[in-house]
Amino acid sequence: MSSNSIDSLLSESRRFPPDPQFAAHAIATPELYERAKADRLSFWAEQARELHWSTPFTQTLDWSDAPFARWFADGTLNVAYNCLDRHVLAGKGDRVALHWEGEPGDTRTLTYAQLTAEVKRAANLLTARGIREGDRVAIYLPVVPEAVVAMLAIARIGAVHSVVFGGFSAESLRARIEDAQAKLVITADGGWRKGRVFPLKPAVDAALAAGDASTVERVLVVRRGGNDVDWVEGRDLWWHEELAPMDAEHVAQPFPAENPLFILYTSGTTGRPKGILHTSGGYLTHVAYTHRNVFDLHAETDVYWCTADVGWITGHSYVVYGPLANGATQVLYEGTPDTPHPGRWWELIQKYGVTIFYTAPTAIRSFMKLGDDIPRSFDLSSLRVLGSVGEPINPEAWVWFREVIGGGRTPIVDTWWQTETGGIMVSALPGITSLKPGSAQVPLPGISIDVLGEDGAPVPRGSGGLLVVTEPWPGMLRGVWGDPERYRETYWERFGDKYFAGDGARFDEDGDLWLLGRVDDVLNVSGHRLSTAEIESALVSHPWVAEAAVVGASDETTGQAVVAFVIIKVAEADVATAEEAARALRAHVAEQIGAIARPRQVYVVSELPKTRSGKIMRRLLRDVAEGREIGDTTTLADTSVMQIISDRLR
Repeated sequence: MSSNSIDSLLSESRRFPPDPQFAAHAIATPELYERAKADRLSFWAEQARELHWSTPFTQTLDWSDAPFARWFADGTLNVAYNCLDRHVLAGKGDRVALHWEGEPGDTRTLTYAQLTAEVKRAANLLTARGIREGDRVAIYLPVVPEAVVAMLAIARIGAVHSVVFGGFSAESLRARIEDAQAKLVITADGGWRKGRVFPLKPAVDAALAAGDASTVERVLVVRRGGNDVDWVEGRDLWWHEELAPMDAEHVAQPFPAENPLFILYTSGTTGRPKGILHTSGGYLTHVAYTHRNVFDLHAETDVYWCTADVGWITGHSYVVYGPLANGATQVLYEGTPDTPHPGRWWELIQKYGVTIFYTAPTAIRSFMKLGDDIPRSFDLSSLRVLGSVGEPINPEAWVWFREVIGGGRTPIVDTWWQTETGGIMVSALPGITSLKPGSAQVPLPGISIDVLGEDGAPVPRGSGGLLVVTEPWPGMLRGVWGDPERYRETYWERFGDKYFAGDGARFDEDGDLWLLGRVDDVLNVSGHRLSTAEIESALVSHPWVAEAAVVGASDETTGQAVVAFVIIKVAEADVATAEEAARALRAHVAEQIGAIARPRQVYVVSELPKTRSGKIMRRLLRDVAEGREIGDTTTLADTSVMQIISDRLR
């Protein structure tokens, strides 16, 4: 084992080969890999030509100013036209675009013709209010159809949207508005979450009052929550009142392929927020191609549901742009998976006949904790493809997802990608790949991936290292908004000509890729570099454990020690006391991995600190493990969780 690699801890022997009947009708074929390998740029040009181009491109990639890429740069297109108008003109206007379900149970269904008309009205509204090509518009909305309409209307007129997740504070919103110099904000009075209305407009008011937000001229407010809001005359306008008189005709003008499409700020940053910039032609090519092939989309018959909020990159790429570019019918749900009851998601799959379901490992493990009876009380037989996104999925959760939710028959696509990559980079392709639980598996056709040591040399198979992308790709970020040097330093400085993702990974002996979590989360225990993701997988493989989070704590003897926080399954809650469970789980990790990974402490908790997007906030658990004052908890879905954990461990 080289000194600069990450120790490889776990292996997986289970395999699930493609079902021949599924493979016979799969969208993706092995030929995709062959074409991409033979001529990568021609392959991407072929994917781009699936879109409608007002001016066809003649140059696929300009990499002369690396690491600043230009894809299809001499071509022109309109992103919203590709997502809407062309489907209507092709006779698909009556196809359902969105089945929207509010948390209280109210519903709306929009066909492609209806959604196109709404976007045209909104585009006319934006131009009437002075928004022009290149202007930035901030969006701060719940998961309602107006969020999709707003994004597409902004894209339609060549402006740039910056969607801010509705769970962020007024201060986070202010920083993003100021950095983008937004001219307009689109928000709502409030939205539904966990059975009650959470206010949104007050955060906008506070954000605009707190800082130098003089660039904002108007605030458009969607009426959703029905909660009382303060009103600034001349600045604040009701969305529905402004939209009503607008014409439903609007001609989509083409824009250059490198025209900015959106800025999306990465969460968890300190200091000035980091705005990831994506442009139009390359991004839309990437997300349409990956959505179609990774999810085996048959647009005429499938009902697709990605549970992500529009405020995250998954919501941009696989709720809005990818599915609509492909003419998909999809489900949008406003609320939480356990409201008004813990079977809410499965109820919606049954109601709408969902065939493709894409969600996060944290959600899957939360459902595991509640047991099998809840999902098995609903008819999930419509499902034919399952997907995972957001962080590595441990093998036991993968198998549970397939067996309980997928009825033991559905392929699972475990996808690796980032805000910065724009779209999926590594995934199985259903009907082609022999599936391996817990592994992201293989780079998609057209994507080039490697795993390097700290010295920049490839590490041997079976050894962990740093995940890099070795060739430019169409969906790649075009920079950090307003700060090109930060873009170079953050993503390219380490290896020069390779994009460093910030994640650890390893290729196993079969050549399949395993994600090892963020490099920042790798522990150094007595000189061994251990992946938190693999220790968590070992813990979840124990029949008592539903979820686990592992952090490192300072240790005088070993440098860092492993500290684990686990949630016991409901059905197993009475099996052992917390002390007995801790002893059994420490022994289990030692048996699965080795004594070097045995946790110093295992804490049994009722919940883990998670953001509204479902990501575990490990930095807060590190505060607990090292006895420090707990840091900022404002981005947590439930801010009381850390107090409960602290009280329990005293």
